[in-house]
Formats: sequence, C-alpha cells, structure tokens
Amino acid sequence: MPQITGNLLAISDLHVGYEENRKIVAGLRPETDEDWLLVAGDVGEMSEDIAWALATLASRFAKVLWVPGNHELWTPPKDPLRLRGVERYAHLVELCRSLGIVTPEDPYPVWQGPRGPVTVAPLFLLYDYTFRTDAALSREEALAAAHEAGVVCTDEYLLHPDPYDSRQAWCEARVRLTEERLGALDPTMPLVLVNHYPLVRTPMDVLRYPEFALWCGTERTADWHRRFPVAAMVYGHLHIPRSTVYDGVPFEEVSVGYPREWQRPGHPRTVPPRRIRPVVPAVRGER
Repeated sequence: MPQITGNLLAISDLHVGYEENRKIVAGLRPETDEDWLLVAGDVGEMSEDIAWALATLASRFAKVLWVPGNHELWTPPKDPLRLRGVERYAHLVELCRSLGIVTPEDPYPVWQGPRGPVTVAPLFLLYDYTFRTDAALSREEALAAAHEAGVVCTDEYLLHPDPYDSRQAWCEARVRLTEERLGALDPTMPLVLVNHYPLVRTPMDVLRYPEFALWCGTERTADWHRRFPVAAMVYGHLHIPRSTVYDGVPFEEVSVGYPREWQRPGHPRTVPPRRIRPVVPAVRGER
C-alpha cells in the first residue's frame, strides 16, 4: 500500500453545546488533504449537536475516527433522542457509519503515513470505579466519600447502562471484548490507541478534586500499554491537555474543554488538533 503524506491528528472534549466551542469546530481544517482526525469523545450532549459536529469533521478530513465520551452517552431531559445505554451508543455508531466515520465497532484501520504503518484502534471501555483515592475503600464507600465531598459526576444521573445492571458491568463487558480484539492483532504492528479515558490512573494525580478519578477509567487496563505494542495512547476527559510518558509510551491528552477552562490565563491549551504522527510533541512527566 502506498504511503500517504498527511498527518494523524487528535482532539477531544469539543463540547459543542457551548457557542465558543462550536466556533472552534466550525473553524477546524486539516493541514493536508490526507489528514486523519482522531476524536476521543465528548463531542457534545444533545443528539443534534453531536450529529452536526461529526458531519462537519467528516466533510473536511480524509478519515475520522470517533470514540464515545461519557457526554455522548447521556440521555439529557431535553434531548428528543430518548434512547438510553447500549441503544444510544448503537445509534451513534450508525450515525458515524452513515458519515464514513470509524467507530470502536469497526475494523481497526492502518495508518500508512509518516512514521507508519500503525494500526489505529478506537476503544470504548467506560469505567468501573476502581480509580479510588484509597485502595482500601470499597466501591460503595468510595462513592459515598465522593458524595460527601460534593464531587459527583453527572453520569450518575444521565448515563444509563441499560440493559446492563450497572455502568461497571457495562465496562467489564467492553473491556473483555476489546482485550480479545487487541490480543488478536499482529503483535509486530505498532498501535495508536484512542479512548476517552486514559489507560492508567497516574494522569489523575493532577486532578483538583481527586475523588473525580472514580469516573475516569479502570484498573483493568493498567498494563495494556505494556502488554500490547502501543506506540501512543490518545485520550481526553480530564480537560488537562498535556503530553506525558508512562513506561516509555507517549500518552496524549488532547481535550479542548469548556470555555471557562481554555479561556483562563495560563491554561496549557495548544491550538487544536494535536499532531500524533509524524511529529510527537515533547513529553513531560516520565513515570
């Protein structure tokens, strides 16, 4: 297959329900006609906003890959789309497929550009409350402590796991399925993993409210960047854009975040999107 000359770009947490963020998406343009864009979740909350943003991006980039954030999976009271849980996710997958966007349910494409080839794997894993401030606490105790501290993710009210009994059960099913898919890949082919949440807990060490880590991933993926041939891991969710390295693997947090965050003086926001290939930004925070 001939090598392409474009870039592998990434962005997340567009939150286009905010007018300022909608303008960012409206102004996004590829650097070349062959650029791919990795969208690591939280495009928006309302179904119409999500559809607009994804259609806009699909019309501009050579290939778009999307993974769901927690916000896409919400069922907001004012959203005319009343689907919940797995049915809502399935609806979003079909929307993406109608636009030519690659989802976690599709075959993983191979990037043939500079510093390739790499297999790009969009993942949907959710979280299971195992990122706790105190490992001695049970899930129930950790959630109670978070409620007492006033740190409660809106997912508890709007992200329904139907037909699963709980979000952690949905997470377990997604982790098991994804682990099998990754294990079946060519072990000699480098991977770029894209997930809304980081694979490891360490990025949560910089959270202002450490209790929020409960809604940020699962310990079940803690060794994936070592077990599999991961060349880079792309994520969002934390609204703390930065580049770090864990066990020699670059982790790229590529979120835009809310206007009140990225408009704040000193916010470490770079002009989106982030280039993952061919140039990886300088990294900080080696573990």
